[in-house]
Amino acid sequence: MENTAYLLLGSNLGESLRIFEEVKTRLVSEKVSLIKVSGLYQTSAWGLENQPAFLNQVLKINTFFSAFELLDFTQHLEDAFGRQRIIKYGARTLDIDILYFNSEIIDSLILTIPHPQIPFRRFTLVPLAEISPDFIHPILNKTQQQLLEVCLDSGKIQKLSLV
Repeated sequence: MENTAYLLLGSNLGESLRIFEEVKTRLVSEKVSLIKVSGLYQTSAWGLENQPAFLNQVLKINTFFSAFELLDFTQHLEDAFGRQRIIKYGARTLDIDILYFNSEIIDSLILTIPHPQIPFRRFTLVPLAEISPDFIHPILNKTQQQLLEVCLDSGKIQKLSLV
């Protein structure tokens, strides 16, 4: 069965733009197709502020993976780009969060969907609302645009225009 998922890419170490392009190339396979891609956003660090700014982007994908298979696949991609899981919210070459998987609600030790921080992070909501403003959060029953309008996060976020 084909599933729809939303992924958040984040990076603040290395050549983030090149990493994102390579990740999108590697994501596309027999089991994953890229449907929509948000703009690129430069954002202030969240959770641990004394670090370089992040580059963020949201991808809408279709996949034949289950949610747990997608988690495994994305973690292998993170590892391939040198991701080290030492400091929570620390600097990283690549972070891939599964934001939504269809409209499923999953609460396990290794995976929580929808991602629990979505309503609190402008760097997630701005690109999400750009590509799917009317997608409804399956727990909060609000669209991404509605969540963005009430989000209290004051972190800096700037859309990049690349030539």
